[in-house]
Amino acid sequence: NIMKYRVTLLLMFMNIGICLAQHAGLKVHHLGANHTLIQVLEPQKYLLLPIEEAAPEATVNVLVNNQCDQTLNVRLAMNRVDYLVPFNLEEYKGKCVSFNIHTGNSRANVRDAMEDACWGEIVLSNTYHAENTEKFRPLYHHTPLWGWMNDPNGMFYKDGLYHLCYQYNPYGSMWGNLSWGHSTSKDLVNWKHEPVALVPDGLGLVFSGSCVVDKNNTAGFGKDAVVAIYTSAGASQIQSLAYSLDNGITFQTYEGNPIITSDKECRDPNMFWHEKSGKWILILAAALEKEMWIYSSPDLKNWTKESSFGKGYGAQEGVWECPDLMELPVRGTDKTKWVLICNINPGGPFGGSAAQYFVGDFDGKTFTCNSNPEVTKWMDYGKDHYATVSWSNAPKNRHTVIAWMSNWQYANNVPTQQYRSANSLPRDLELFQGEDGECYLATTPASEIESLRAGAAMKYGSFSAGTRKVSKKLPIVNSGVCEIALELNARSAEMVYITLANAKGEETVMSYDLGKQVFSMDRTKSGLTEFSKDFPAVTVAPCPKGNKQALRLFIDRCSIEAFEGEGRFAMTNLVFPDEPYTTIAISTAKGTCKVNNLIVYPLNVNK
Repeated sequence: NIMKYRVTLLLMFMNIGICLAQHAGLKVHHLGANHTLIQVLEPQKYLLLPIEEAAPEATVNVLVNNQCDQTLNVRLAMNRVDYLVPFNLEEYKGKCVSFNIHTGNSRANVRDAMEDACWGEIVLSNTYHAENTEKFRPLYHHTPLWGWMNDPNGMFYKDGLYHLCYQYNPYGSMWGNLSWGHSTSKDLVNWKHEPVALVPDGLGLVFSGSCVVDKNNTAGFGKDAVVAIYTSAGASQIQSLAYSLDNGITFQTYEGNPIITSDKECRDPNMFWHEKSGKWILILAAALEKEMWIYSSPDLKNWTKESSFGKGYGAQEGVWECPDLMELPVRGTDKTKWVLICNINPGGPFGGSAAQYFVGDFDGKTFTCNSNPEVTKWMDYGKDHYATVSWSNAPKNRHTVIAWMSNWQYANNVPTQQYRSANSLPRDLELFQGEDGECYLATTPASEIESLRAGAAMKYGSFSAGTRKVSKKLPIVNSGVCEIALELNARSAEMVYITLANAKGEETVMSYDLGKQVFSMDRTKSGLTEFSKDFPAVTVAPCPKGNKQALRLFIDRCSIEAFEGEGRFAMTNLVFPDEPYTTIAISTAKGTCKVNNLIVYPLNVNK
């Protein structure tokens, strides 16, 4: 009888479950090896979810008055807690909230499942600490306060504010639960974090898209309504619309969604008003077809496919994503040309993801490329510049872009935890004519970035350098973040090295090979690199002909962005030095070079 009693208790323990109330304000019911129900009895502002990045995803159904309000995929901690993420309970005030959780663990029974680390750490709290304390979190590049970020999207300017939306996972620092995070800025430098703009619905996750200001009320939502079109990614990828009547703070999804469908995988709609044709134009990436589809519409709701571009053009290795189409001036002329931006993954010049572009003509229906199909032009020659798109409605017809500063080869694995990924610096675009007669993008840092210069500049003037390094100090304050302006004359030196280094021997080595007309950046010894075999790399860009070269460098805690003096190349690379770089050194392979000017600007930011 005693044995039967024990067996009966064990069966009840395993199959019926156990109710635990060890957490203040929560009641936790373990219902099976992979099933747990959590009831919120005494709500606070947040429920803090413990995350372990190596854990499988758990499906978390948020029940409000016993109806499923939303579904999340969360890597709930099994063996250890890497960090906590907040689930905001404030919007459910006065309602009964519970979490119906199906874990992805391999536990054999409920007793083992109860040992998962998450159940001991999940708590209610009125606070969540999101201070900028991580070692590698940038000081002057935009990052989310917590969670995962990838593509910038839905970017627009209105009433003195730049709006930056982005692919966002609020419930972990790896890809998933994609929503539109949202930040605003008056100056493209200092960013205010806003509430999430768009969240998944019954049509799927919220992938990339764009926003426009409908000045003439063509869509019927109201004059100056902000209209977003984005990809709903569920079982298939379809295009949906949402609109905002409060300058983009809140969005209402359009009841007629979807507005564009296809039997092909297509995503990342980007739209603009085309004055000459009097219509809205939308560019849609047919990812696996390696094409861009061009649509027109009078009202942002009803779209007609006009043409396609891309078969056999440029880099074709990876999927095509995140398009943009814009008309740009050609320096030194009264001419303009159209530029079609196409982000690809993989297939970048140094592996993984990158942004290519095409220069040509657009008549309101068809884009015609001026280059031969086999020609590939890159926006940036680093490994960490992807999903580049521009702000719509920017003042003075300005074409300002921003990128996701990472690479799909290792984005989920870089050595940060509370957040992952930053944006590049904002950059202004125009065209210049190369020596071969082709038009190329000129990419220059937005002028607003100069407002970051703080304190006395470190002016090193002119000096000569040879095979022995000539070192100059970099700032110590603010983790050594700085801007460097360098002008040099290579003279008899065919190879000139520019080395950023710290006392631990970590270094990033840049070089000019003037015989080959290339600039390179070597980050193989830059700091932490072992998190991915694809991270150690040397990246190479074409540089202008001649011994005289000008370079601008922007150094943050985890990145280096290099720009040719007139923007004729850009190179963006992440670096993770264990300590900030403290010196810049100039040297040559042989012969001597002359540094005509070297200025280091310490940087500060009000975050």
